[in-house]
Amino acid sequence: MGTVIPIGGEPAAGRLGFGTGGLVGPGYWGPRHDGPGPSVALLRRAVDRGVTLIDTADNYGPDIAEELVARALHPYPAGLVIATKGGVVRTGPDLWHVAGRPEDLRAMCEASLRRLRTDTLDLYQLHRLDPRVPMADQLGALRELQEAGKIRHIGLDSVTADELARAQDITPIASVQNRYNLLDRAAEDVLALCEQRGTAFLPWSPLGDGALAGEAGTVVAAVAARHGATPGQIALAWLLHRSPVLLPTPGTSSPAHLDENLAAAGLALTEGDMARLDALDRPHEPHEA
Repeated sequence: MGTVIPIGGEPAAGRLGFGTGGLVGPGYWGPRHDGPGPSVALLRRAVDRGVTLIDTADNYGPDIAEELVARALHPYPAGLVIATKGGVVRTGPDLWHVAGRPEDLRAMCEASLRRLRTDTLDLYQLHRLDPRVPMADQLGALRELQEAGKIRHIGLDSVTADELARAQDITPIASVQNRYNLLDRAAEDVLALCEQRGTAFLPWSPLGDGALAGEAGTVVAAVAARHGATPGQIALAWLLHRSPVLLPTPGTSSPAHLDENLAAAGLALTEGDMARLDALDRPHEPHEA
């Protein structure tokens, strides 16, 4: 799986993780139609194939994804990082609201501990900052949980560079999860700050939600053909070459697609490949759907 990167210094994680959003029903709501068996098998396959970070969240399902992780992988093998998220309450398919009051975050963390069957969460990420609650109060609640031994490392999801800098003045931040991929680099300034401070960056939507089409898709397909790879593999390989702090966590419900994603870690893009792919950046233009 290639070079490992530290998350808050320890534990370390391989360069490709596995995201669990695809293991629940549409809109992150309810169970999948095929039952828990295939998802449990897929999680075990991911770890058997060398994945060392599982990225989940309490609102995937809700609750279902965390329960699947525990069912498949507990007791957790040494070196496996379980990352989860709290601070968002899901009320229906693609329906959710932010809930960042300290009492909410404490209750969510305790519930995740129970579902994941662990005494300490390796990485607990604030799924969204709550604009109605002072940042210091939200991070203070997580820091108290950390001091109590219930969280090892604290992370943030979907933040600006300014928010990340302010958060790091309050408490150490081990990771950031922002949308970032070959065709969407709006979080470039966040990535730069992560590089400066040694913060892991877990890009969500690393494959661009199927956006590799049109002119961009033609370029990616050409690079893929040179390597005997798929466009999706090239998109993941670009992330791995783009920055040493990037740790993509692509999700899937397909064993074949899992294997395809993990094989991207073995691709060696050339300087010419990177130059062609870098030139696809169009941060101020609409992206193709």
